[in-house]
Amino acid sequence: MTGESQLADMSGYLQRLGFADVPPPTLETLRELQARHIATFAFETLSTMLRAPVPVDLPSLERKILHEGRGGYCYELNRLFLALLQGLKFQARGITGRVVMGGPEDAWTARTHMLVLVSVGAGHYIGDVGFGGLVPTAPLALDTEEEQPTPHGAYRVTRQQERYMLRAQVAGEWRALYAFDLQAQEDIDFEMGNWYVSTHPASSFLGQLVAARAGPGLRRTLHNGSYAVHRTGGASERRQVGDVEEIIGLLQTEFGVRVPRHPELRSTLARLIG
Repeated sequence: MTGESQLADMSGYLQRLGFADVPPPTLETLRELQARHIATFAFETLSTMLRAPVPVDLPSLERKILHEGRGGYCYELNRLFLALLQGLKFQARGITGRVVMGGPEDAWTARTHMLVLVSVGAGHYIGDVGFGGLVPTAPLALDTEEEQPTPHGAYRVTRQQERYMLRAQVAGEWRALYAFDLQAQEDIDFEMGNWYVSTHPASSFLGQLVAARAGPGLRRTLHNGSYAVHRTGGASERRQVGDVEEIIGLLQTEFGVRVPRHPELRSTLARLIG
C-alpha cells in the first residue's frame, strides 16, 4: 500500500467524481478531488455492524465502493483515494493517526486511523476522506498552525516535535480529532490497523452503525438511530429514527449507499435502534 498501486478502473473512478478528463496533479485538483470524494462516497460501517470481513486490497475496494455502491471507513476510503492520487501522479503516501476525539489530547491511543500525506510543489498537505462526520473537506497544510478554512468549517494543524494534532472548530471551540506523524508505513501497518478496527471487541465500529456524508452547505450523520443534519454556519437538526425501513431509506437516499442484502441486516438494525 505504500508503493504506487494500479487502479483497474481509473476512468470509472474519475467519472464518479465528475471528471470527464484526467486532471493534472495540482493543489486545485487535490482540493476538488477531496471535496467531491467526500460528497460522493459515504463513510459507513455496515460491514463492521454486521461483523463481516473488511478486506482492504485494492480490487476488493474498487468492487465494493466503485461498483457495488457502498462506502467505507478510513482504511477503505483513504486507501482507494491514495491509489487515485498515485495514479494521477501526485506524490502521495499513506500515514496513520491516533484518534483522541472525545478523550484527553495526550492519550497514547492505537494507530487506528489512515490518512494520506501529499506533496504538491514545495507544500505538504494531509488529505483525508475517511473521518466520518468531522472529516476535513479540503486538504490541510502542514507548514502553518494558523486556522485553515474549508467548505465545512475551520481546522488547525499544530505540531509538537514530530507529533502533529488535527483540531476542528466545533460550536466555537477547538476540538482535538487525532494525532499523527509522518512515519513511513508499510502494508502490514495498514492491515493490522484495519484488523483491529474491524474485529477487536474494543473497536467503536464493531456491531455499530455509523454513517456520514458532506454536501454543499451541510453534513449528514447517522449513529445507530440518531440522524442529524448539520448546516454550515447554522443550526443542527437531530432526531431519533425508530423504524428499520426508514434507516435503510436514509442510507440509500441521504448517504447514497446501496444497502447490502444480508440475512441479519434488519434484525441487527432493530436491535441498535430499539
